Parts: sequence; C-alpha cells; structure tokens
Amino acid sequence: MKFIGIYLICINAATFLIYGIDKYKAVKNRWRISEATLIIVAIIGGSIGALAGMKVFHHKTKKKKFSLGVPVILIIQFLMAVGIYYLGGR
Repeated sequence: MKFIGIYLICINAATFLIYGIDKYKAVKNRWRISEATLIIVAIIGGSIGALAGMKVFHHKTKKKKFSLGVPVILIIQFLMAVGIYYLGGR
C-alpha cells in the first residue's frame, strides 16, 4: 500500500507539471504535448493532478474531452479503488 501512495503522489505531481508545461508551450506558440499524452497520464493515475493543472493553469477547460473526460476518469478510478478495498485488497 505504501508503494501505491508514493506512486500516486509522483504521478499526480508529474501530471500537474505536464499540464503546466503544455500551457506554457501553448502561450509561447511552441511544440505542444499531445492531447493523447495528457489523457494517458490522467488514466494511469494522474487524474487529480490533471484536474488541478486544468484549474491552476486554465488549460484545456473548454475542451469537452478534458472538462468531462478527466472528472469521469477520476470517478472511475475512485470506484475501482473502493471496489478493490472492499473486495479484499485491504
């Protein structure tokens, strides 16, 4: 369980930074991080970091893929964690 906590802290911090970097690149009209990458890092556990990055950097908030997709990913991850916990993962 300790490993999972450390992983989640790291992936969410990294995801937050990735969203910030992409916003910076968007403002500077530079090469961007792909939307697929932004979604993938949310799926692999960085959904809280993605939501935080969207709010703090005002990034991807008008795109439904992100404004609806990232919260749905977070809900699914939460339900999976609860299910694993109650089905014997304690």
